[in-house]
Amino acid sequence: MIDLKVVHLNTYDGNGGAGRACLRLSDALKANGVDSKVLVYYKFGHNPKIDTFSKNIFANARAIFNIMAERYLAKLFVKAVKTPFSLQWFGKSIVNHPELKSADIIHLHWVNHGFLSPKFLAELDELEKPIVWTFHDSNAFTGGCHVRYSCEHFHKQCGDCPILRLSGKDDISHKNWLRKQKAYSELNFHIVAPSNWMANSVKQSSLLGVRKISVIPNTLEIDVFKPYVKAEAKKILKIPAHHFVLMSGFMPSKNDKHKGTQYLIDALNELAARPEIPNEQIELVIFGNKDEKNAPDFPFKTTFLGHISKDDHLAKCYAAADAFITPSLEDNLPNTVMESLACATPVIAFKTGGIPDMVIHLQNGYLANYESSTDLADGIEWLFLHEDAAAVQKEARRTILNHFAPALIADEHEELYQSLLNALPQ
Repeated sequence: MIDLKVVHLNTYDGNGGAGRACLRLSDALKANGVDSKVLVYYKFGHNPKIDTFSKNIFANARAIFNIMAERYLAKLFVKAVKTPFSLQWFGKSIVNHPELKSADIIHLHWVNHGFLSPKFLAELDELEKPIVWTFHDSNAFTGGCHVRYSCEHFHKQCGDCPILRLSGKDDISHKNWLRKQKAYSELNFHIVAPSNWMANSVKQSSLLGVRKISVIPNTLEIDVFKPYVKAEAKKILKIPAHHFVLMSGFMPSKNDKHKGTQYLIDALNELAARPEIPNEQIELVIFGNKDEKNAPDFPFKTTFLGHISKDDHLAKCYAAADAFITPSLEDNLPNTVMESLACATPVIAFKTGGIPDMVIHLQNGYLANYESSTDLADGIEWLFLHEDAAAVQKEARRTILNHFAPALIADEHEELYQSLLNALPQ
């Protein structure tokens, strides 16, 4: 056990995948005896363990203004696409906060939406402390986008951005790249990539390709996300025990390009047309916070669970499923995949991003060829016809216990923290 204080910085308190990953890491470190604390720019919830920089009414109002300005001003410059893009024009100075001054390690997570712009990131160098930055998406090494797809402009200096309305060599993406280059030249930090895909992406970037980087995955609560008897879990959702349940972790929308919605729809339609698949035994279950009225038509009976706020109930929903399907086209290390595997539910997904770090083809799930709806349908059929589905389920849980358990991930972070502290001038 290391005697040290770690302060984690994130824009939000558990709102979104990065927020969840940040809180889970902090909890894992605390369970290992580390003094770990989370500080957020804007606090939605009431968790007393999470502190915020926006405590009074004026600071809170400024945070809301910055967040809204960042989110909506970007829409003026970006084409009508769903690719997230951050201008990072707004931010907040935090170097004088007492928690940061007393910390041994400052650990950054997702700091967009008006929190830490390049200027205020560079200020952190004044604290003369080791800084760790976990990249939950690609924004830190691009000129603004969070999801890159096939764009390789980040290999150089961005510019000619394909998602900007006014694109050119000296467009906003290039100017953002230059601002980040200046800030990074003033700030020393160690990068943590939750997946090998993210690490390789960073190494290809012109901004951060020479920086030191460690691959340490995210973690989750294995005592909450755990296996349940499937028949009992299905009973909770009022689903017949003999039904083969397919689950998707978001309410599909045709506008969410990187979620791959259309591939899911096409795969299900193709599956339904196969004579060896008894459609009456298949049931689709979807959870998420979007309006089911706008959902596409599915070929199987579909149950919409809506937003699920309690993790223990969410775990039972995962456990009720025979397969979890995520058709995402680009994802770092999606929490939903990890949660599903922890509940002993195999995952069917495209071979993309960090998903292959978790899903082992034909062992705990199925990795379909990228953008192939037919192969996605093949994966569902493979699991539906599998002679020993229980073995696949056990392997799913075993993968999480062996590689993503909280104690393991906390240990890896502690080793990194200690190495950075040891490297400081004596």
